[in-house]
Amino acid sequence: MKNIVTAIKASILAGEEIMKVYESGNFEVSSKDDNSPLTLADKNAHNTIVNYLKATDIKILSEEGKDIEYNVRKDWKKFWLVDPLDGTKEFIKQNGDFTVNIALIENNLPVAGIIYIPVYKELYFGEKNIGSFKINKISSNDLEKLNSINDFIGVSKKLPIKTERTKYTAVGSRSHKSAETQKYFETLQKKHGDIDIISRGSSLKICMVAEGKADIYPRLGPTMEWDTAAGHAIAIAANCSFTIANTKNELSYNKENLLNPYFVVEKLN
Repeated sequence: MKNIVTAIKASILAGEEIMKVYESGNFEVSSKDDNSPLTLADKNAHNTIVNYLKATDIKILSEEGKDIEYNVRKDWKKFWLVDPLDGTKEFIKQNGDFTVNIALIENNLPVAGIIYIPVYKELYFGEKNIGSFKINKISSNDLEKLNSINDFIGVSKKLPIKTERTKYTAVGSRSHKSAETQKYFETLQKKHGDIDIISRGSSLKICMVAEGKADIYPRLGPTMEWDTAAGHAIAIAANCSFTIANTKNELSYNKENLLNPYFVVEKLN
């Protein structure tokens, strides 16, 4: 549990580094090898998280340090899987839909996840043996008095949070829409009638299902392992399913190719 607390604190401190860049407007945008954007905020958040997680003596695989060969990491039984800034496109658009994602992977499955939303200062965290939780407002100013997992649970709400929704609700990507997803939504409409469809960025889509604000999130487009691992752990601990599309098989991690298959996150009754 001490390691989870360390990761929670790392996510909040990284989020504050991101906000320094966000508020300055000096993004210093460059392109990675796959033409996806990279900003100064990505780099600063990565450095903050790596420096903080070193104290746990657990190996780290981060999007901004992903060039670790498979033959080096394939035998890792436990490691941190990190996306220092998930939703870089949303960050650049300045719409607030970006997150810090940190997951603990054991035996190729996520057992704990932390997602911090810097703009809103919201924190989601989950662990398979304790459940998932949300803190609506938290910053580094609060960290001196929060030193155990029970301290964090004490100021949080357990997920899912009861909602008065009357319509079946699906959530989809704000910046990565696909024809396959649109067809999936049409199938849901045939099954459930008039449904609500919400567009959000980054791992917030997974958080919405875990929280109970949405019933389903189909991702029928490319994602990488660091995009999903933290949300995966939070969703499972909040009694959701997180399966490869058209199967009942759960996603696994630390594959040779870090690209995820298409998947569906769904709230269970």
